[in-house]
Amino acid sequence: MDNRTANYRLSTEIRRNLVSCILGKEAEIELLLTALFAGGHVLIEDVPGTGKTQLVKALARTIGGQFRRIQCNPDLLPTDITGVAIYHPKNEAFMFRPGPVMANLLLVDEINRATTKTQSALLEAMEERHVTVDGDSYELPIPFTLIATQNPIEFDGTYTLPEAQLDRFMMKISLGYPDAATERQMIISPNASSPADKLEPAISIEQVAQMMEAVKHVHLDEAVADYIIRIIRGTRAHSGVQLGASPRAAISLTAAAKANAFLQERDYVIPDDVKQLAATVLAHRIILHTESRMNGLTTEDVVRAVVRETQVPVRMER
Repeated sequence: MDNRTANYRLSTEIRRNLVSCILGKEAEIELLLTALFAGGHVLIEDVPGTGKTQLVKALARTIGGQFRRIQCNPDLLPTDITGVAIYHPKNEAFMFRPGPVMANLLLVDEINRATTKTQSALLEAMEERHVTVDGDSYELPIPFTLIATQNPIEFDGTYTLPEAQLDRFMMKISLGYPDAATERQMIISPNASSPADKLEPAISIEQVAQMMEAVKHVHLDEAVADYIIRIIRGTRAHSGVQLGASPRAAISLTAAAKANAFLQERDYVIPDDVKQLAATVLAHRIILHTESRMNGLTTEDVVRAVVRETQVPVRMER
């Protein structure tokens, strides 16, 4: 069995675990795995009770490794996330006490309930993969993935995420309500209240790191790279857009496309990988003109329009 087949079998085991906990959300689970193997962070925005936290807990149990959870509120301090240096009189020295950010998978629940100062403590970790406390830098575990949740309809005691932080999330996804048949299956299940608690690891964190490294070596043809750049630049040129996708967005879309190809057992990217992920990766990074928003235009509409209008490469070489 070659490495590609072995990796595909492992990713299938991960899917099976997650699907057993979060019913009827195969597409969203695929997006989450794509972001995980691409080394990106995910923002899950949805109303309460749709399974956001259960999905992340299920993923943490499935991949093994260190899992930490932060429940955000206005009293949360930056050091509650990064850790703090504590003076020990016996040793006559400061010793670093790590915070919950020192984990392979970090769940930041209701991130928009934390103050902007506390949210900013996550920026360095998300981008640089280390934290700085009292002038000293501490590397985060490898791999490190942050998954944040937020409630889009509750405004009391919440703070809007700054654009710089939104841009650091590779994807923004939503689970949505299940259909009637799935919801019925949920309530008759004996594990309906905590389906993730009985899961067993399907893969080790070391194997996850190896698969992430394999994703980096998925082939990206120059024609597909040019296709990505044309889409990115198309968002900036759209008449309804005030701020288009950033260069970081282009890097994220490329990494996500490679991970999607990897999960489909391919070692090369095709234009469909890009088209499939464009809205999920780009929409939350775009800012519309006020007039455009008032006229009902959404950032998802912009991305889909740009993708439709961008010529797809018809010939690639490997």
